[in-house]
Amino acid sequence: MTVPENRIAPDRRRGRGTASCDAGRFERLNRVLETDGWEIDPELPPLRTHVSDERPRSAISYVSSPDLPFDRTLNPYRGCEHGCVYCFARPSHAWLGLSPGLDFETRLIARPQMPEVLARELRARGYTPRTLAIGTNTDPYQPIERDRGIMRACLEVLRDFNHPVAIVTKGTLVERDIDILAHMAAQGLARVGVSVTTLDPKLSRRMEPRAPSPARRLQTIRALSGAGIPVRLMASPLVPALTDPELEAILAAGADAGADAASWIMLRLPHEVSALWRDWLAEHYPDRAERIMGHLRAMHGGKDYDSRWHHRMRGEGPYAQVIAHRFAVAARRLGLDRTTAPLRADLFRPPPRAGDQLSLF
Repeated sequence: MTVPENRIAPDRRRGRGTASCDAGRFERLNRVLETDGWEIDPELPPLRTHVSDERPRSAISYVSSPDLPFDRTLNPYRGCEHGCVYCFARPSHAWLGLSPGLDFETRLIARPQMPEVLARELRARGYTPRTLAIGTNTDPYQPIERDRGIMRACLEVLRDFNHPVAIVTKGTLVERDIDILAHMAAQGLARVGVSVTTLDPKLSRRMEPRAPSPARRLQTIRALSGAGIPVRLMASPLVPALTDPELEAILAAGADAGADAASWIMLRLPHEVSALWRDWLAEHYPDRAERIMGHLRAMHGGKDYDSRWHHRMRGEGPYAQVIAHRFAVAARRLGLDRTTAPLRADLFRPPPRAGDQLSLF
């Protein structure tokens, strides 16, 4: 296989989603791989994951997108070691002066003070509780959470405040926190969405190299559902002419594992993700790259991506309509088309602190 110019060789990036170390769109300069003619150390070491810490100024990020079902979110980590090549969050690393390519999955930022900052914000006078979404940017249950435990500490805060939370993840480490989530779910305070993009383990390993296998994610759905935690199967993102033929099978597998609802989103290619995705297609699926990109462009007015509200998630046109119809038919047949009950916000109560005056009632 020929490695494109300015791309990291396969042996160095084994287990990584992209080959690119290109700088983000805000940088004036780019990094270019050049040989100086010296062959002193041709066997360079593989890329390692580096984690640095950041003290967050705030914990809750507020969003106003009209096509999202939540208005606030929380991210314990920046970057994600799962390395999903299609991840729409990759461009967020450009704000840090880092590459949305390999830096996004190898140069991670942990926020260990997030639980304390979250508790402070929840105690703020005038705070109005609504469902807090976690995992909408980077996965809170990516591998480094096993050692850092920031997500679990945040969940403990939310449990103590009786605050509603909705989690999105591919990480099976969520099973570690079933004790907290089951307690909250019993009160109508928690639900989890598990993303299953394909049932093909080889395709999954190429697209999402450090994420758990599809079969393992289905086991996670079964474990969560068995503990009484509502679970949504998320067939996201669907890739036209690559993973969308599996749509009905993915939904059936999720229903069999105990999911009580389902959703889907079309592949999104904002900013730097478009070039990363096209590079990946050229490397792994050159025979169908034009077909895949042709369908995507047809759904976005001839562009790789259209970020308009109420359009960016699904696209438009015949192909998008067919997928939407297929999803609706399969979800209805499998009982996954039900409307989930909103999480409760009326139970929210800041727990007493040492020295607080306790209520008599």
